[in-house]
Amino acid sequence: MDLQKLIKFLKNNKWIITIFIIALLIRIIFVYVYPIKWWDETIYSNLGHDLSANPLGYSLRDKGWGDLMPMSAWPKIGFRAPLLPYSLAALYFLKLAFLTDLLIPLIGALTVLLVYFFGKNLFNKNVGLISAGFLSFLPLHVLYSGRILTDVYSTFFIVLTLFAFWKGFEKGSKKYKIFFGIFFALAVLTRYNMVWVIPVFLVYFLIRDKNLKFLKDKYLWYSIIAFFIVMTPLFIYGYFEYRNIFGMFLHAKQASTYWGGNQDWTFFFTNWWSIFSIVGIIFIASIGYILYKKEFVKKEIYYLLIFIFVFFGFSLIIGHKEERYILPIAPILCLISGFFIDKFKSKIKILFVIGIMIFLIFANFLLFYHDFTNYHNVNSQCFYETVNYLKSINGDITVVNENVPVFYYYTGKRSEYYIQISESTFSNFKLKNNNTYFVFTKSGSGLNSLEFTQLKNILNNSYTLKFNCSLDPEHNFIYS
Repeated sequence: MDLQKLIKFLKNNKWIITIFIIALLIRIIFVYVYPIKWWDETIYSNLGHDLSANPLGYSLRDKGWGDLMPMSAWPKIGFRAPLLPYSLAALYFLKLAFLTDLLIPLIGALTVLLVYFFGKNLFNKNVGLISAGFLSFLPLHVLYSGRILTDVYSTFFIVLTLFAFWKGFEKGSKKYKIFFGIFFALAVLTRYNMVWVIPVFLVYFLIRDKNLKFLKDKYLWYSIIAFFIVMTPLFIYGYFEYRNIFGMFLHAKQASTYWGGNQDWTFFFTNWWSIFSIVGIIFIASIGYILYKKEFVKKEIYYLLIFIFVFFGFSLIIGHKEERYILPIAPILCLISGFFIDKFKSKIKILFVIGIMIFLIFANFLLFYHDFTNYHNVNSQCFYETVNYLKSINGDITVVNENVPVFYYYTGKRSEYYIQISESTFSNFKLKNNNTYFVFTKSGSGLNSLEFTQLKNILNNSYTLKFNCSLDPEHNFIYS
């Protein structure tokens, strides 16, 4: 009987199961598009590894590596939301380190599955399938599902939050009202800027009820209490680390000025195509349809649109912008686009969906091919030669370099920054630890030509060449 139920379930859900499997596989493939992990990836991985041994040590104090920040902020790392590092810590603790690369691909694929159920509940099964299909191949979501970063993780939790809110406060499920508070807290613990979403629910209530009667729902207050219970450990951390329960949020705001500079408010508009691909165009057409047919009066539609406009609005006013920062609205764009496509006649709808999917698959192929061929090069090969040499050195050494978290991740050796390229700075490193190695690799270097020449002259004049890469010895070397 159980086997019959399983077979029936698989038959009834064969399309979404197929989409989920394909979404997971393509995201796992994209884990390998870059030969070297990005800076932030190694930060989160290093934190996870260290937290597995000391769960209360959410700091850079006595770590043997560091993030790039002003000395005034050192060693506080609270500006980085903790849920991803602690998730990785659990895998390290359970001796499942090999799964750390697969966590975010799985989360990305689960987001696709969640979009299906969300679309099915909001509209119908067809909208759920179409929307899930779009997200499964959306290039930017696929790309960042292959990286150990917070963007896809927070996107999963914010979609889960939106879904729980709808099930709780529109469908009347009391347990989902509580889940709403819990999931929202997890979203914030994954990426602090998820607090931008708070006005979405207030605006929705006000439009729906046209009064404040929603405040009488005791389960709304239960969900708020649940939110703060889940957030309590972070507030305690903030008090002890910053002497302010909101200190990590304030630090996060300040940290956005540490690197990357500010981008113009038009950034997301000018990069709309590279962020959302053809789905972004479908979404714009969907807005035209919604306005023409006055579909915006429906709760399902204005709920989704409120989220998009609120989150997008906050994204426009922040200083530092990156394409990945807008990922949380991608699943909602897919839902709106799926709703629009589902309005077409059957044959036209099928042709449209097939055409869009083929386009997205081809876009993913081009993205993978471009990045794979560009980054698997001499620089990455020399990086690994350099790393392997450092790993072969026995004993306690200090590796001085530009990319401290990256070298610590790949070598496990204590790492420090150049800070300043001068004879006195390098002499101080030698005084602290005579077993010091000065490392330069072209991969990930931010030195300009003058700084590089100064570095090379100091090392040639005062230190001994220990290693240089056979493929590019001029730009990949180690001195001691």
